[in-house]
Amino acid sequence: MLLIEDTNRVRTLTLNRPEALNAFNEALYDATAEALLAAAEDPQVAVVVLTGAGRGFSAGTDLAEMQARITDPGFTPGKHGFPGLIEALSAFPKPLICAVNGVGVGIGATILGYADLAFMSVTARLKCPFTSLGVAPEAASSYLLPQLIGRQNAAWLLMSSEWVDAQEALRMGLVWRVCEPEELLPETRRHAEVLAARPISSLMAVKHTMAEPVRPEIAAATARENAHFATLMGTHDNAAALASFADRKQN
Repeated sequence: MLLIEDTNRVRTLTLNRPEALNAFNEALYDATAEALLAAAEDPQVAVVVLTGAGRGFSAGTDLAEMQARITDPGFTPGKHGFPGLIEALSAFPKPLICAVNGVGVGIGATILGYADLAFMSVTARLKCPFTSLGVAPEAASSYLLPQLIGRQNAAWLLMSSEWVDAQEALRMGLVWRVCEPEELLPETRRHAEVLAARPISSLMAVKHTMAEPVRPEIAAATARENAHFATLMGTHDNAAALASFADRKQN
């Protein structure tokens, strides 16, 4: 579900549901949130790298579980779930580096708003599919992405539900470096170890001074998005999109 490896004060978290392109179900949301909380408290961890196993970085929220949330009265959410992961990301006090090894959809793209550095394979692609699913943005992306890549780039990414390739992501400023697939993790780890060689207290001070001013804005954006999401979930457009996805998966 989630692989954890420590090397030279760098903790690598690898999303490990390759059969589902590392889509987040409740269990993976919980495991990732718990891992971030643990890394935040561990004095031997200076930097966290997040990547995915197999062909995907993350295909976003598991749409089968999203449909179950709407249709199954007995659906049981996880301990942390999606909201808990966003809280852990927003509060994470140490450098967070994403290594986008493959397809990134939904939270697999919007999570880059929380990355201090992001590396991307030349073969990877990103998509924010919110309008194609008839829902609202998530993960404070309506605030973080305009800050990161500018209003018009963010508007296209959030409104179009179109794919963005690695070179376009680099041009936008959504990622910092683009690498050949075989170089992605070595290059990411090389930069992570440069940071990890610095005093953790100093790294955390830099992160705090950069992140603290925007944390109230992240909370406010999350509240706005959640309100819209609650209104749109289960509407005709959303239900039709999820049913179409379920049909394609069965066939």
